Amino acid sequence: MKNFQRIAVVSVIVALSSQINIGFLGTDFRVSGGIILLSILLFLYKDLKPILMGIVSGIAVYLLRMLLYYLGNGNINDVLWSFQLEILFYTFYGAIYYLLNRKNIKEDINRLLLIMIISDFFSNIIEVLVRIKVGVSQFNWEIITTLFFVAIVRSSLVWFVLNGLKYYKMLLLKEEHEKRYRRLLWLTAQLKTEMYWMEKNMDNIEKVMSNSYGLFEKIKLDEDKEDWADRAVTIARDVHEIKKEYELAIRGMREITENKLQDEGMNFREIMNILYETMKREIIHKKKNIELHFEVGDNFYTSKHYYLMSIFRNLIMNGIDSAIDSKKQCEIRFIHVVENGQHVFVIADTGVGIEEKNLTHIFTPGFSTKINYATGEINRGLGLSVVKDIVENHLGGKVTVSSEEDKGTTFRICIPRDSLEV
Repeated sequence: MKNFQRIAVVSVIVALSSQINIGFLGTDFRVSGGIILLSILLFLYKDLKPILMGIVSGIAVYLLRMLLYYLGNGNINDVLWSFQLEILFYTFYGAIYYLLNRKNIKEDINRLLLIMIISDFFSNIIEVLVRIKVGVSQFNWEIITTLFFVAIVRSSLVWFVLNGLKYYKMLLLKEEHEKRYRRLLWLTAQLKTEMYWMEKNMDNIEKVMSNSYGLFEKIKLDEDKEDWADRAVTIARDVHEIKKEYELAIRGMREITENKLQDEGMNFREIMNILYETMKREIIHKKKNIELHFEVGDNFYTSKHYYLMSIFRNLIMNGIDSAIDSKKQCEIRFIHVVENGQHVFVIADTGVGIEEKNLTHIFTPGFSTKINYATGEINRGLGLSVVKDIVENHLGGKVTVSSEEDKGTTFRICIPRDSLEV
């Protein structure tokens, strides 16, 4: 229904803009501005099908021209056939545009300019030849040159508009990034203050551990029984003070991240762009031989961008870590689709996989299979448990995993649209 409404709106806009036109050589053949709007909208909305939009737009232009002619002249018999031929132009424009731009390249606007010129020129030529064939118009060499000039002018106008939109968007993004950067600096400064208190408490924790061990030794050796109670009370009091300090620090960090940042939300595609660039740098930093592929579906605006970034970063980092052999090329694929009212995210890697006996434990806090036997360092194992908690408890979704040793691991996350979209 949503796609149908968009097609209808676009066809009406094209039909209205087609009324800005010029006639040729005293015939009913006209060059309109409708194709300018159609080209711009095909570029901006990649889900629009060029051939379908060409046909629908052509019909809409034809019906509007017939209506206006009838209101002005009271009879449409004279132009009934001639006006129908204009549908050919829009139909062939959509078909040629699709054939030359199947990959829907958006980044190379200069290449798109050439595609639009070719589509415009040859679509007009086809319409003129049909008009000549049926006797509506007569052949004139001058019209060929004129149509080529018109194709260049109209396509150039589209090129200027698209470049203007591109740089305007870049300007807006730059301003938004600067605002985010300033807020991030302020956020970092405040977090460092809270971190200071947490680091300060590390010394207190060491002191409590030392006192606890001292009390244990006294009890074990059955010495200074009269001091046991005082020592226990002192330890309990110190633990309580440390707990209060951490509660204050956590409260401060929660207030900073939830309120002070004043970051309402982001478009999903922007989140994915940031994630893609960040993960590419991480792959290079870790010197891994990994191909990273993102397939992003429908765009949407969300206020849960920090949650999504945390989820996807954790899962992709797991995929990066699973590529142990740097000589063997691995692949990490991110796929997003919308199915049955839910956003479905699939993160799949071709790494070492997970042993079947470990699959039931990977979401357990503290569980980890990542041990560096050379250094004894062990991953703290909080990543997947955090992912599960965010997905299921905060976003009302579901996360599942499937894996096969030496072949890879696939995580599938389903989150209701209502939980993510603003």
